[in-house]
Amino acid sequence: MFHVKHKAFDVIVVGGGHAGSEAAMAAHRMGVRVALITHRRDRIGEMSCNPAIGGLGKGHLVREIDALDGVMGRVADRAGIQFRMLNRRKGPAVQGPRTQADRDLYRKHMQAEFITAENVTIIEASVDDLLMDGGRVTGVRLSDDSEVSASAVILTAGTFLRGIIHIGDVTHEGGRMGDPASLLLAKRIEDLGLPLGRLKTGTPPRLNSKTIAWSELEYQDADEEPSRFSFMDSGSLPRQIACGITHTNERTHDIIRENLHRSAMYGGHIEGVGPRYCPSIEDKVVRFADKTSHQIFLEPEGLTSDVVYPNGISTSLPVEVQDNYVRSIGGLENVEIVQPGYAIEYDYVDPRSLDSRLNVLNCPGLYLAGQINGTTGYEEAAAQGLVAGLNAALSVKGRDPFILDRSQAYIGVMVDDLVTRGVAEPYRMFTSRAEYRLALRADNADQRLTKLGMDIGCVGSKRSDLFTKKSDALSRGREILTTTTFTPNEAIAVGLQVNQDGQRRSLFELMARPDTTTKDVVALCPHAASIDDQIMGQLSIDALYANYLERQKKDIAALKRDAEALLPSDLDYSGVAGLSTELKGKLSTVRPGSIAQASRIEGMTPAALNLLIAATRRYSRKSA
Repeated sequence: MFHVKHKAFDVIVVGGGHAGSEAAMAAHRMGVRVALITHRRDRIGEMSCNPAIGGLGKGHLVREIDALDGVMGRVADRAGIQFRMLNRRKGPAVQGPRTQADRDLYRKHMQAEFITAENVTIIEASVDDLLMDGGRVTGVRLSDDSEVSASAVILTAGTFLRGIIHIGDVTHEGGRMGDPASLLLAKRIEDLGLPLGRLKTGTPPRLNSKTIAWSELEYQDADEEPSRFSFMDSGSLPRQIACGITHTNERTHDIIRENLHRSAMYGGHIEGVGPRYCPSIEDKVVRFADKTSHQIFLEPEGLTSDVVYPNGISTSLPVEVQDNYVRSIGGLENVEIVQPGYAIEYDYVDPRSLDSRLNVLNCPGLYLAGQINGTTGYEEAAAQGLVAGLNAALSVKGRDPFILDRSQAYIGVMVDDLVTRGVAEPYRMFTSRAEYRLALRADNADQRLTKLGMDIGCVGSKRSDLFTKKSDALSRGREILTTTTFTPNEAIAVGLQVNQDGQRRSLFELMARPDTTTKDVVALCPHAASIDDQIMGQLSIDALYANYLERQKKDIAALKRDAEALLPSDLDYSGVAGLSTELKGKLSTVRPGSIAQASRIEGMTPAALNLLIAATRRYSRKSA
């Protein structure tokens, strides 16, 4: 326990999870004195739920964190034991890097990041209160009455605020299994007048690997060529493994249906809303009653661990029911449950009470990041931690904030969604949330963001040097590809199918064709062989999207112009074709005065905003 009458820092980070770790390291890179306060030092970087990083949308966030010199990407690389690129058959814009991770390795490498962070002090303690001076936060009070002061405080409480763990009708307080809930801090947040709500999430029972009949299962292998998260060299990868695949069946579903009344969720013990896109097995059986089976991925939690995470069967049923339904599944007939699944219900703060820095409105110095803002997932939490950590440090230094907008990054999309629209359920990132996803690809996160990070000082010299070299190589390669042109006959001579229109085309234009290979490019222009394979791969993707991106740039500029466009007070929203019935009702009730105000209505989408812009233009023409 840390005990001292008073100690001063520039930034205090409360919580050592994914949001807290990223926040502390971001502030550290900005050169300020940081205190990371957590219950247990050995739990920093703990993967509380599934042992995986990345995925669709989420992988984009990790690449963006890495591009700004954050830690999650390189730690995931060092702990990744099954790398897979999701949506590989689709275009690069919607592909998502993912890795299953070794829990122990992830925690080990995350904690190692703090060993070399000289201006970060780790304090093992519980925060019970905030110190205030007028309306400004000036530090925290610990459970032993020690006071720690700072110019900025970042709360990353995760699921700990008044957390309650549910297993059937048995409940107890807890922030996660084995850790206490945070009650006094939750009360303090409530006393500040911040709007609170309740959410819930869940986890499946953990299984003993030695009791699984692996020979009876299907397998999913890692990619032969792993797609790493970090743009830096993160060293050699751990040994890659396969996951088992099995399925629930009618007997499984019968057992669950017969015991629904004993589930914490369906038994009425939980008031919080759960994540729609990661439903419990009880939800799946009820909501998809016509389905006779659901897929389960059996994910080993580490190279030396005997614990397996059965991804797809999170639950809050009683332990004995969990035993019965799990053992009805193929390959798991004799399995041993080493930890039961459970649901956890917790407080969150309506993120509409924050600004784009993740600073609490009307409470200078107080920042919130992670699940406390209504999100779910390690990646969403870490990205918020990065934003809060950078902005807290910039505030301490008296500098302008660092804000990414929707056209610059998935991080900008997420923060804008949270602070303008709020959440009705745990927020999860998807590629579909980004209206400019053709530009916001996982492959070009460094080209979009690293220079911005260099400008504010959060990117180290090693990454800066690497980025500069890569950017120079891309520029040289692009010059070769864009300044060398060929006739249709020359292109056809190497096997490319182009129109005989007499139009000369650059190599870059020819590479926009999905059937053009590097071999074709070199056959046309031997000088192109001087372009590094990695650089050529990036330029090939850039060429594929070049025409779309030019149009998208115009759309971005137009949408920014239209954001402040006034909406007619008597616009008939019921007559706007394409709007959902729900949005028509909300718009008719709220009557927003501008497109910007309409964008903050819960459930509003970029596509719907474009429909409103078009409707406003038609209204203006009719009124003219």
